[in-house]
Amino acid sequence: MSWVDWGVVAAYLAWVVWDGIRLSKRTNEVEGYFLASRSLPWWAVGLSVMATQLSAITMVSTTGQGYAEGMKFVQFYFGLPLAMIILSVTAVPFFWRAKVYTAYEYLEKRFDLKTRTLTAFLFLLSRGLACSVVIAAPAVILSIVLGWNLTLTVLAIGAPTALYTVIGGVQAVTWTDVKQMAIIVIGILAAVIVLVLGLPDDVSLGSALHVAGAAGRTQALDFRFDLTERYTIWSGLIGGLFLSLSYFGCDQSQVQRYLTAKSVNEGRQSLFMSAFVKIPLQALILLTGVLMFVFFLFNKGPMLFNRAPLDQVANGPRAAEYQALEQEYDRAFEARRAAAMALATSTSSASETALAETRETFVAADAAVRDVRGRATMLVRGASDSANYADVNYVFPNFVIEHMPMGLVGLIIAAIFAAAMSSIAAELNSLATATVIDVYRRHFKQVASDAHYLAAAKLATAGWAIFACVMALYAAQLGSLIEVVNRFGSYFYGSILGVFVLAIGVKQANGHGAFIGLIAGMTTVWYVATNTRIEFLWLNVVGAVVVTVVGLFVSLVTRTRPSAA
Repeated sequence: MSWVDWGVVAAYLAWVVWDGIRLSKRTNEVEGYFLASRSLPWWAVGLSVMATQLSAITMVSTTGQGYAEGMKFVQFYFGLPLAMIILSVTAVPFFWRAKVYTAYEYLEKRFDLKTRTLTAFLFLLSRGLACSVVIAAPAVILSIVLGWNLTLTVLAIGAPTALYTVIGGVQAVTWTDVKQMAIIVIGILAAVIVLVLGLPDDVSLGSALHVAGAAGRTQALDFRFDLTERYTIWSGLIGGLFLSLSYFGCDQSQVQRYLTAKSVNEGRQSLFMSAFVKIPLQALILLTGVLMFVFFLFNKGPMLFNRAPLDQVANGPRAAEYQALEQEYDRAFEARRAAAMALATSTSSASETALAETRETFVAADAAVRDVRGRATMLVRGASDSANYADVNYVFPNFVIEHMPMGLVGLIIAAIFAAAMSSIAAELNSLATATVIDVYRRHFKQVASDAHYLAAAKLATAGWAIFACVMALYAAQLGSLIEVVNRFGSYFYGSILGVFVLAIGVKQANGHGAFIGLIAGMTTVWYVATNTRIEFLWLNVVGAVVVTVVGLFVSLVTRTRPSAA
């Protein structure tokens, strides 16, 4: 990166941190620090809701997902709009009027302490793991840009973010979210423009997408009902609905957002913003990945984008095998480029037979390139210390560093940094809130001053930051980070959702039923995840249904019956 790019990064981050803290008010009070004194406008809350999801993972891993698999990941979000409508009618007025700090406080009022504590513990565990993935994504970027060790990059992101969260509270988090949403959209649009301009002169955008379609990258809908298929319209509508209901309705990192709104109606409006904007924005980000696939059809990229362990392989006992694969890749790439050019420039006047042959030639050439890359990946895994070597998270960083013009590189890196720090700050703030309100204040220190609880919140923030940084070193090796974060969540979200379904929607439910149902749901999800091929989105449905059914049954069995007169 040039000094201009570093200047853009430094200036933007300094402005975001300064302005976020400047706009913070009454952070010396518990309600001001955790809930912004319930004073934020709906549009800021709505942007914060979206920005908490649109972390660096979105820019790094979702674009890589689009490059590798095309548009089908967008089906993941099909249940989101319906979930937002349901939550706007139920959860938003319910939690806002209850005047709680966390969603789990209500569970003690409705059920008992053990149910509240177990649910809060599961949130802390799941959100702590998810936060580690959010840190891992930009750490991948820095390790490429600076050539730093991954541990150092994780600490470089986590430490200042923890400090920033401690100082500003939820208000600083929200106002920086507003800014990072703007910079993310600008950065993605800049990348799209560069990708389109990077196509050969005689290849139009329509022709490029036609080629991508031949490789299966533009297929967005899969109507098969198959529990072992990861992304279908049914897994998105059903599994995605349950995931979204749990995430936005039961996860403190999201509930805390609309608890900061000025009123119930403004809380609802903040969710409606996400309901109508999220899918188009996610489609744009996936399309960026598809355009990267097309770009690298005509502009040669590396055989493997994750370059970190390759020196170990190139200098090891299997170096000759790797060099032979690179030569094979060079030949396969040239064959694919020629086939892609022929397909892109084919005219509608050609016969159907000729068009089909051209398409088949390209598909075969693309398969040959994927085969070489697949064998190279297996070689790296076997010949280095990277048993979980993954490539998808490195595609977008490589494009930014190698092909974006000076200045725009800094803009994209600034967007990634800002997105990461803002999302991490939001999650650390919610983790600290639940730790202090649901654990420390409830079990250890029920009566103390605001200053005491604020000090505890700051210590909790630091502790969760350390946990997330340690786990980030593991998360970075798990493959597509956008899938990893949702896979982590799917182990917990459905079961937590089931508890709130019992609490809000089932009058007969009691504390014994909710507690036993939650344990049964988590146990069932673990069994299904480890012993079947059912994909992770469906785990949300499994958890919610098991908790609801078992919880209702146990409640009916253990309910107190009125004594005979």
